Amino acid sequence: MDLLVSQIVQWLHTLGLHLDAGLARDVAEGAAQATAAMDMPGLLALAAALGWASGFRLYAVVFLVGMMGAAGWIALPPGLALLQHPLVLVASGFMLLVEFFADKVPWFDSLWDAVHAFIRVPAGALLAAGVFGADNATLAVAAGLLGGSLSATALATKMTTRAAANTSPEPFSNWGLSLFEDGLVVGVVWLATQYPLAFGIALVVMLAVSALLLVVLFKFLRAVLRRVSSFFSDSAKVA
Repeated sequence: MDLLVSQIVQWLHTLGLHLDAGLARDVAEGAAQATAAMDMPGLLALAAALGWASGFRLYAVVFLVGMMGAAGWIALPPGLALLQHPLVLVASGFMLLVEFFADKVPWFDSLWDAVHAFIRVPAGALLAAGVFGADNATLAVAAGLLGGSLSATALATKMTTRAAANTSPEPFSNWGLSLFEDGLVVGVVWLATQYPLAFGIALVVMLAVSALLLVVLFKFLRAVLRRVSSFFSDSAKVA
């Protein structure tokens, strides 16, 4: 606990805030109690939300959860405490801004998603596993598998709907989808942390919608994958 208190005091000092060790200890003990009080549905909801939302906006998820932990809105499990470190917040915040604008450019958004498929899915699995940490390896592995699967499903849904939208010459449908995804990530994280059981119901609905979209719009996903593959093939020839 003393180490945690010291870390809290040092982190606040980096922000220009000065807090005595006694008050910091009270804050740390409150966070520890909140984390300990989190029941299994809450932990599972958080793991599933991190995996699902990472498939849409990985950097937004990392920044949002980290800021919620740093601000004291939620008590992050020990395996996710690193997300609230100032350096992690700066890096994730910067990439959030980059992705926010990159995701609004037709066709470039699909290329961005294809490249980040190798980042979002493993990251979604790691974030979900981090909810349980190394203290419960069995649940951590199970959560990692759940998070990775949900991240892959969300990413496939995103790429499929974007591929369909990119066939339209106007950019407004693309912008609308992108802004909807921004709001969806915020809503998913908030719902999972505040109302875990309601999030579980919402997740089932989202998975059903994803399955429907993947079946109906799969031809558009194949088209964008061919275009991305052609892009990398042409780049290799030039090199």
